[in-house]
Amino acid sequence: MDQRRVDPRGALVRPYAVTRGRTEPRQDIALEAVLMASLTQVAESRFAGHDKHRIATVCEGRAQSLAEIAAYTRMPLGVARVLVADMVAESLLTLHTAAPAEGFEERMELLGRVLSGLRRL
Repeated sequence: MDQRRVDPRGALVRPYAVTRGRTEPRQDIALEAVLMASLTQVAESRFAGHDKHRIATVCEGRAQSLAEIAAYTRMPLGVARVLVADMVAESLLTLHTAAPAEGFEERMELLGRVLSGLRRL
């Protein structure tokens, strides 16, 4: 194999190119927030670009958290946050927040329980 023709970076695309230079999402979406895509949303996402279609496909018919979407698509979390927020704003994903409405203390308790559960795995 000719070593001059092999690029060790592979098909690397810089994260800022995927998000068009944006680093902040349109809306704040928690890592544990649940996202889903219907068949119609997946079909519409084909016209929104390859990365958004991949995300919609991952969420088709099954609930996924923002963290799971980033892992399954092998996207940096920051890139996934921006794209997912765009998709929620464009109605290509349905957001079901997992955070309690009561406030900060209750949210911290929920995160503590999630962390405790993850440690038991």
